Amino acid sequence: MEPQLFKYIWKHSKKDQIKILFLVLASMPFYFLSLDLPKSIINKAVNSENFAGFNSTLPFMRFELPYGEEIFGRAIVLFEGFDLTQLALLLALCLSFLSLVLINGIFKFVINTLKGRLGERMLRRLRYELADRILRFPILHSRKIKQAEIATMIKDEVEPLGGFIGDAIVTPFFLGGQALTAMIFIMVQSFWLGLVAMSIVLVQAFVIPKLRKRILTLGRQRQVTARALAGRVSELVGGAIEIQAHDTSNFERAEISRRLGKIFKIRYEIYQRKFFVKFLNNLLAQITPFIFYLGGGYLVITGQFEIGTLVAVLAAYKDLPPPVKDLINWDQQKNDVQIKYEQVAEQFQPLGMIDSDKQMLEEGNSEHLEGDVTVSNLTLIDESENKLLDGVSFSFRANQRVAIVGNASSGKEYLGLVLANLVRPTSGSVRIAEKSLDQLPSAITGRRLSYVGQDAYLFPLSVMDNLFYGLRNWMISDSPRDPATEAEALLDKLEAERTGNTILNPSGEWVDYKSAGIFAPVELVPRVTDVLRSVDLEEDVYRFGLSGIVDSDSRPDIAESILGAREALKEHLKSIGAEDLVIAFDPGHYNNNATLRENLLFGTPRNSDYAGDSLLAMPILREAVEEAGLRDSIYNMGLSIARTMVELFTGLPPTHPFFEQFSFISADDLSDFSMIVKRADKSSFSEISKADREALMHLPFDYVEARHRLGLVTEEVEVKVISARKLLAEKLEQRDPEAVEFYNPERFNSAASLQDNILFGRLAYGRAEAGETIGRVMTELLDDLGLRPDVIEVGLSYNVGVGGNRLSAVQRQKLALARSLIKKPDLLILNEAAAVMDSQSQNKLVPAIVEAQGEQGIVWTLQRAELSRHFEHIIVMQNGRIVESGTYNDLNVEGKILKSLIAAE
Repeated sequence: MEPQLFKYIWKHSKKDQIKILFLVLASMPFYFLSLDLPKSIINKAVNSENFAGFNSTLPFMRFELPYGEEIFGRAIVLFEGFDLTQLALLLALCLSFLSLVLINGIFKFVINTLKGRLGERMLRRLRYELADRILRFPILHSRKIKQAEIATMIKDEVEPLGGFIGDAIVTPFFLGGQALTAMIFIMVQSFWLGLVAMSIVLVQAFVIPKLRKRILTLGRQRQVTARALAGRVSELVGGAIEIQAHDTSNFERAEISRRLGKIFKIRYEIYQRKFFVKFLNNLLAQITPFIFYLGGGYLVITGQFEIGTLVAVLAAYKDLPPPVKDLINWDQQKNDVQIKYEQVAEQFQPLGMIDSDKQMLEEGNSEHLEGDVTVSNLTLIDESENKLLDGVSFSFRANQRVAIVGNASSGKEYLGLVLANLVRPTSGSVRIAEKSLDQLPSAITGRRLSYVGQDAYLFPLSVMDNLFYGLRNWMISDSPRDPATEAEALLDKLEAERTGNTILNPSGEWVDYKSAGIFAPVELVPRVTDVLRSVDLEEDVYRFGLSGIVDSDSRPDIAESILGAREALKEHLKSIGAEDLVIAFDPGHYNNNATLRENLLFGTPRNSDYAGDSLLAMPILREAVEEAGLRDSIYNMGLSIARTMVELFTGLPPTHPFFEQFSFISADDLSDFSMIVKRADKSSFSEISKADREALMHLPFDYVEARHRLGLVTEEVEVKVISARKLLAEKLEQRDPEAVEFYNPERFNSAASLQDNILFGRLAYGRAEAGETIGRVMTELLDDLGLRPDVIEVGLSYNVGVGGNRLSAVQRQKLALARSLIKKPDLLILNEAAAVMDSQSQNKLVPAIVEAQGEQGIVWTLQRAELSRHFEHIIVMQNGRIVESGTYNDLNVEGKILKSLIAAE
């Protein structure tokens, strides 16, 4: 990056800067005329001495050649102008002044708009360049930096640069031009008054910036401490488990308080100095008008000055302090943003950055990486001068299966990073078929090699998007555009080019399915399923699919198949005499295995306002309950539940299983409900307080008759609930038809999961192993119907969350392994990629991945040396060096280090 901000600005924006400067120069004559016109209005039009009578005239817009008398001995008239009476002349001069005000305003509007656009373009360029540099950071450097600090720099710290860049060159010319024009005008009117104004301006220009130097230093300190605070807050989030587990929250509070105190002291000193400078600046600005009023008034009284000239001088000086003050502010802002730019530039140019040309190649080498992989005298030294690798040399065939084993400090992890071209060695080389690995572009190494570490990262996308992430190397084709937006898209593309951004469209087609062996859409799910099966993730994705939601309008084929599975499940359960395991939803009946809430709504909410306890506060539900005569029944059910819970739970410890079985009232709320029951027993429904009434009426909505067995859902209650259900459905159809998708035995429910659509009911309470039986039957049924691929396809759309936090650590690692396998790389490098799994899972996973890799090569740095039996060649490392190499049979003998490593497990 350019070390100086102004060099960076001029390099990327000089054409735009010159255009704006031309407008600035063009505006100055109009600004000068706007200063001169008040004098003409007063001295010529207002002064009646210039007119002998009512019909007397004076010329308007008479132009003479400047300095004509000095050159030619007489005035040279270029234009005689128009003879106007006093009132006409006053009107003409005032309209001229108004026109100049409009012209100057238009100039300012255009100049400021162009400056703003220029600044935003440069800010976009700078942010893109910084983000681009993050993508080229060396891996070891990326491990050291704090994500929150880097994100803060791009988001916040460069934000002031966008506002300044547009002002960097234009503003001093514009404001300086205005100040110089006003100063020249004052000097023309009166040399001495101009000298006074100039003296005050020079004092402001030199004294104020010196006083602000300390403010700039403090601002730099504030920036550094604020950035460090952001990093520390990020650590609080990342280490939340450790903080709470070890009860170190008070220490962390003290640490945050210390940092905030430091920022407070810095900012307080900044305020003191800033407002003192402001006070001094305002004082100097008010001294000049005092001198003008005193001196100018004296000259007018003594007849040495015209009143119009004094008014014009005062008006001109009125316009002088603002640009001077803005120039001083501009100088402070310049120094401030220069510091910010230097700090950011320093953080974004670490040693060993990847060359941008290596990442921007559209087409990689279509040939496979074949031949021998030769590692020669490989040495890797970190920034603390520690030798991570020391003279490592070996070779193997690119299609060979190689295992690297050793203890935690053996250096095997770093060897894996070097082999994957993610870390450059300090000395030595890695060559594939006589080609130096670190000289190959990412278009080759990133596509023909694949790497998985022990803590792989997943993006907050679907399983499918993460799975094919490694095949998004270059845009294969742009997405078709709507003709209505074609012009806008073209403008966006041109704007991206002007700001140095890429013109590639992220919405285009990026996934290279052919590299994954997928040549037709029908091959996608089978190919993905094979890969998921290799990493033992197929069943997990299948479960994601069962809990997934499908829109019947976009996928009518899946919806129709699931409806078929619903009927098949019903018939199958009937055939084995287990039809009572699932109590189906029936629009005309109350389902005793569902909650009162579910029986009332009788559908799946699309709007969150109708989900959970939010439904109970909806006026539309209350209306339906009132009209169906269900209100008193719900109240009585709530009172009965509360009374029973108080009787059962009083005196029981909070950990008693009753609290879990009857989860209506928590142990903490038990005493409150005890008082509510006492008050309710003494009052009628209308007399009890609203708060007590609401608390009691909320209790029954989670009541399940088949589970809790309190006998509260009588036939009378069932009839009223069904009536309220119908009323609620009618009201929702009228007022909010998209809020809820109601249960219908003949229709697919697009708001419910696939599993709920197949069951279309609730499991019967009290039946042993009902869930396991239904799960097994459903899986067998879906397999028999050939619907497993459809369910897996739905599961592939499951969003894994930020960093994959919706998956377990093992699931994240398996998905990362699948992501690398589906690329069909020539050489797969795995760096303790199964370390998070238990021994049994590793024993199953390692040979499965070796088999899935087929005839392509694989290098695996193993956590457990015993797993090396699945590999053709084994390398044993200690303290950054190779101490043994050979086959498993050769090394698994007494006296060999591999044998001791296996024994230690």
